[in-house]
Amino acid sequence: MFGRKFVLSVVFLCVVPLVAATAFAKPFSLEPLPYASDALEPYIDKMTMEIHHGLHHQAYINNLNAQVKNFPQLEGMSLEEMMGKISTFSAAVRNNGGGHYNHDLFWKVMAPPGQGGEPSSELVKAIDKAFGTMDEMKKQFNQAGATRFGSGWAWLIVTADKELAVTSTANQDNPLMDIAEVKGTPILALDVWEHAYYLSYQNRRGAYLDFWWNLVNWNEVNRRYAEALR
Repeated sequence: MFGRKFVLSVVFLCVVPLVAATAFAKPFSLEPLPYASDALEPYIDKMTMEIHHGLHHQAYINNLNAQVKNFPQLEGMSLEEMMGKISTFSAAVRNNGGGHYNHDLFWKVMAPPGQGGEPSSELVKAIDKAFGTMDEMKKQFNQAGATRFGSGWAWLIVTADKELAVTSTANQDNPLMDIAEVKGTPILALDVWEHAYYLSYQNRRGAYLDFWWNLVNWNEVNRRYAEALR
């Protein structure tokens, strides 16, 4: 079994070459996790959180900031606005801007076990209307994550007609992007890239999907659902 310091050093050497050094304005920054890095155990381990947040997410931010020199309009632009105009930018902005938005949402829609609250009555009604039952929604969400070939994300979104839908995207794309096949406002997101779960689950993505529901921050999902209806 490799030690924690060894694993972190290997990941650091893999990620750092992807990070572009910049000497100009860096409008995008990494927010601290809203909980301790070990707070999601036993479902997501501490080392995974440290690598995922501190190295992978940080690399997306650094690489996005490196694009400001090519696209000065990025400075002062919200991530949501950027996603809505993503087709006007480079692949580097799409990949790294998407990576920043997706991970920022991912951390916030999780909470330590037992601290995420419950779905609001309004959200439960909307889920029942769209899927029949909460269990059916979870089944479709898990299927979206399980059948996403390679790397990507599973989403619960509010569509333009204010209905709920489940979808998935490849790589760091998301439903806010103007190039998305299924568009909508994300209220729940799950990262199914292998680096999100491999240390604990290896190739058992299905187990990761099942256990992850113990970490959903329904208080945040409720808030985002109410906001998306406005």
